[in-house]
Formats: sequence, C-alpha cells, structure tokens
Amino acid sequence: MHVFDKLLRIKEQKGAGYLVLIDPDKQGLERAVEIAQKCQENEVDALLVGGSLLFAYLFDELIKGIKAVCELPVIIFPGGTRQISPYADAILFLSVISGRNANQLIGEQVVAAPIIKSMNLEAISTGYMFIESGSVTSAQFLNGSLPIPREKPDMAMAHALAAEYLGMKCVYLEAGSGAKYAVPVEMIATLNRYVEIPMIIGGGIRSPEAARERVEAGASFIVTGNVLEKNPDTQLIRSFAQAVHWRQNSA
Repeated sequence: MHVFDKLLRIKEQKGAGYLVLIDPDKQGLERAVEIAQKCQENEVDALLVGGSLLFAYLFDELIKGIKAVCELPVIIFPGGTRQISPYADAILFLSVISGRNANQLIGEQVVAAPIIKSMNLEAISTGYMFIESGSVTSAQFLNGSLPIPREKPDMAMAHALAAEYLGMKCVYLEAGSGAKYAVPVEMIATLNRYVEIPMIIGGGIRSPEAARERVEAGASFIVTGNVLEKNPDTQLIRSFAQAVHWRQNSA
C-alpha cells in the first residue's frame, strides 16, 4: 500500500493523523533516532524529515538510522533538492502555491522529479502555503515568498482550491518552525467548507489543546516539531497523539 493511502486510512479511522517533524539541523543522529523511537511507542502516525537548510550532509544516514529502529512511515519534507533520499518511504512533492516565486512553484520541482523517479520514491503532490505567523520564518525568507495574511481566510481558501483543481493530493498550511502564532482555527474551518483534499497543518502548535482545536476545525493532519525538539517527553507526545486522534478516542 502506498504511504499516501495509509495516511488516508489513518485519517478515516482516527479522525486525523499526527505527524512529527525531525529536522536534521536541529538533532544529531542519536537524538533523531531517540525521538523516532519515542514516537513509535506513543501513537505517532508518521515521521517527516527535513528542514529549511542542511548544514551537514547526514541526510541519508539519518533516515537509515531512523528506519533501523522505527517502523513508522518516513516522509521527506524537503527544504530543497539536496533533501532527497532513496531510503525514505515517500516525499512531499511541494509547490509553494502561496508565493509568486516561479522557481519554487515549478523550477526546483523540474530538477527534483527525475531524481525522485530514479529512486522509485513515492511523491505526494502538495500545495505548500505560508501563513502569516507573527515573524518571518526561515522557510519564507529562503523561498522569497510573502505569507498569506492571517486575517484573510478567503485568500487561503482560494489558493487551496487552486491546488485541488490542479490535481494536488493535499495542501500544507505552514506557520513556520517556532512560529509565534499557529495557523488560525477560522482559516482551517473556512478551507474545510470548500476544499475536499486533506489539509496538513504545522507550525506554532505548542499544546495538545491547540492541536485538538485545529482538528475539530477540519485539519486532516497535525505536525509538531519545535515543541518536541525542546521537550521530547513521552507523555507529551502521547498527549498530542490522543488529542489528534479524536475519532478513535471518542469511540
């Protein structure tokens, strides 16, 4: 079964899925493996691996290390074409649809596509949307893209609809690593009324309660990263998972 089909099944069975982001620049190999093990033991559904930059090339080794101790799907969340590995299970094939930088809409994708094909790596086409979060994030700066204003849910909805009509499999609303503010609940609810493809929500989600609010508004998948980098506590991971898996836990 393809990774994306597994994610859809998780969403159907649990109400929403919980993904944890491991950034190679913020964890060494041993730390990343430790977090991956804790995630597997505490109801996380899949791991994302990637970051805005890549200061040291240990990408393949990090993914191999995680796969050696963890059975969760490992999905690349690429910050660029250097972040592609045949050892992962899938890759989010991102197009920054919220910006007007042609290189991030299609240029980098043209470079990456043949490499991904040669690796037989599952590509999950994803409309990537930066959402204003109270500060300029690394991803926004490096992509040269203005974020969608927080108070403009209709603008976010129009971009997400465009992604759906272009045939993308999902949209990713990104507030950014360490964001002051997470993606607004109202914006998620607006998209949920109009858009049928799954919504991934990440950035600035610091509590299980905040995760649950966004799932109730219509998020299909919740991503946390920075909060667990600071405190990879097993109980915190489990609390996030239980908050996200509302359908399974309310049955």
